[in-house]
Amino acid sequence: MASVGVVTRVLLGKNAINKVAAANTGFVKFYSSAPAYENIKIDVVGSKSNVGLIQLNRPKALNALCGPLFKELGQAVRDFDANDKIAAIVITGNEKAFAAGADIKEMQNNTYSSNVRNGFLKDWEDVSNCGKPVIAAVNGFALGGGCELAMLCDIIYAGEKAKFGQPEINIGTIPGAGGTQRLPRYVGKSKAMEIVLTGNFIDAHEAEKMGLVSRVFPVEKLLEETIKLAERIGTHSPLIVKLAKQAVNQAYETTLRSGLQYEKSAFYGTFATEDRKEGMTAFVEKRPPAFKNE
Repeated sequence: MASVGVVTRVLLGKNAINKVAAANTGFVKFYSSAPAYENIKIDVVGSKSNVGLIQLNRPKALNALCGPLFKELGQAVRDFDANDKIAAIVITGNEKAFAAGADIKEMQNNTYSSNVRNGFLKDWEDVSNCGKPVIAAVNGFALGGGCELAMLCDIIYAGEKAKFGQPEINIGTIPGAGGTQRLPRYVGKSKAMEIVLTGNFIDAHEAEKMGLVSRVFPVEKLLEETIKLAERIGTHSPLIVKLAKQAVNQAYETTLRSGLQYEKSAFYGTFATEDRKEGMTAFVEKRPPAFKNE
């Protein structure tokens, strides 16, 4: 298991001297001047310092998703989304767990009326509402709410030892943050029914075959490869990336006919942007484009 070096000097950029990989974890040790959080750690990484990195940080609870954690996560996502220097956001956990579910002790005494009155789980919407690409880097357990959090993201990369599942059926309830809705859109009805109705776990390679996960990497390479993906996205126009993300999301939320119409309208709309003009001009002139997010 690699310790120092999995996130290289190149990936961390000019602040690399003050940041080292945490021993025996393979994850970044954070020394950020950002707001202090109790349940997450945040940093800005990448060779151009344009990737927002959020690490769930409740290791003793296997990163169980309590209310305070999600409030902090939502705040961090909103801050990165509003930062013009950030091209994409990576959410990760640790080697043992991305997130092993919601905090059962926290919700054990909830009632139907209290859930409705307090808008239980409403803070989860901040991740799905983010305009910038959000990538989940999943090592270890991503169960229940952890699996749902990964599915809230736009792309999921997984370490080869990752485990996914929706085991809510085992404790007398059902998924409540998108598990019964997003999972069928990823893997189809039959597989989703099997996962939800049995509570069984699936490993990273099976998740990749199902289409839940984009790619699988060795545990010690996962974060590095995920940051590379975020950096690759960051080479494009932020404005066009946002439009592309919105268009793909329409495929899951509308009919094919409506989605095609939305796509065509968005495509036409790119011709009103300076970045579309620059991109095509650069291609014709055989030079790298200089996008301005305009």
